Amino acid sequence: MNNILEMLLSNDNSGTLKELSKQFNIPEAQTRTAVEELIPALTRGMQNNTSSAPGMDDLLDALRTGEHSRYMDDPSLITKPETTKDGNDILGHIFGSKEVSREVANQVSNKSGVSSAILKKMLPVLATLAMGALSKGVFGGNNANNRAANNSSAGGLLGSLLDTDRDGSIWDDVLKMAAKTMLR
Repeated sequence: MNNILEMLLSNDNSGTLKELSKQFNIPEAQTRTAVEELIPALTRGMQNNTSSAPGMDDLLDALRTGEHSRYMDDPSLITKPETTKDGNDILGHIFGSKEVSREVANQVSNKSGVSSAILKKMLPVLATLAMGALSKGVFGGNNANNRAANNSSAGGLLGSLLDTDRDGSIWDDVLKMAAKTMLR
């Protein structure tokens, strides 16, 4: 899931990092460190959820209907209360409980030096950005060049979610999901 982190930290999205720094009143270097620590936790949660066919269906449905790419297109949206609400809903699906979110914030606080109180507020915003990056990578832009680039990154983004055993192949993981579904 490094692709999501790379997308968020790319030069194309430098406005997002600046907006996060401003919103949470912390230096950009600390914001970057927090993002580098929180995004892997979010993507591991996504991987856990997508290890089952219903979880993958839920994610694809959320990507199709959630309009999450808007958060990547317009960084000013991350300051809106609706973004935090959307992010909390996403966190509920990813982690299942507020306690898990709190524990993630506490662990990252120890590594990043950013207070857990700030990280708890940042997590929902980053959840929307992670879904935005995933949405953009999967469904992408409107022109032919963007579609071609996004088609290649879509395999990488979805592939990294599907490759739960991280062996470089999604096929064994897809077959396991299919077998579990058929055995119900």
